[in-house]
Amino acid sequence: MNVVGTVESLWRYPVKSMRGEELDEIFTGYPGVYGDRVFAFTSSLSPKGFPFFTGRDQRQMIRYRARFRNPEKAARPINLAEAESSGANPISANASELMIEVETPDGKTIAIDDPALIDNLRANIDGKHELKLLRSDKAMTDCRPLSIFAVQSATKLGEETGVKVDKRRFRANVYVDLTNADAFAENQFVDRSLRIGSKVVVSVLERDPRCMMITLDPDTAEKSPAILNKSRKLTKAWPVFMAPC
Repeated sequence: MNVVGTVESLWRYPVKSMRGEELDEIFTGYPGVYGDRVFAFTSSLSPKGFPFFTGRDQRQMIRYRARFRNPEKAARPINLAEAESSGANPISANASELMIEVETPDGKTIAIDDPALIDNLRANIDGKHELKLLRSDKAMTDCRPLSIFAVQSATKLGEETGVKVDKRRFRANVYVDLTNADAFAENQFVDRSLRIGSKVVVSVLERDPRCMMITLDPDTAEKSPAILNKSRKLTKAWPVFMAPC
């Protein structure tokens, strides 16, 4: 087994397209990271194949901070010891124990299921957006259940565009610091498996396509189209894992 790098940081995103939280550890299984994207908003204007309301529709959404009211219940499945010892399926805490409060960019704290949050999200956008809150026990990711990104690739992209590229633009669950410091070395992971820590094994099937989410600054929501334009020009060298919403 070859060591290809080390884990630089671990992240999850309790609400799809809102700001993530850095964690010391994460539990992950076939559905993805526990507590990741358990809530999302859908919009009447979104296509049926992708019904979600995201930073594509409201750029400021990535500045909203979502936090679990009971972080200890959201850390790992409630029957983790049993699941590990007997092969039982991991079980999520009940909905009331996995409730979330959201801090808006202007400092207000609103419960995830409070209609006032929808009113806040709809400010200054097309009024035809009719939003609904969606909850799931499993992560509502765009394609694959786990996203991985190398910090070297973010650095290189910044050098190519002349824009300061914060790694958080890519909304990964696992950021890695590669032993091979070359950017875009993730291409070599396709059709191979990666072991992360002592238990998690990830099979890499393909690279993910890109969208405008990576153009948004995670602190200001300002848009830098050059980042996406450059990524498209580097298609053959673009990282394996990219950011879901």
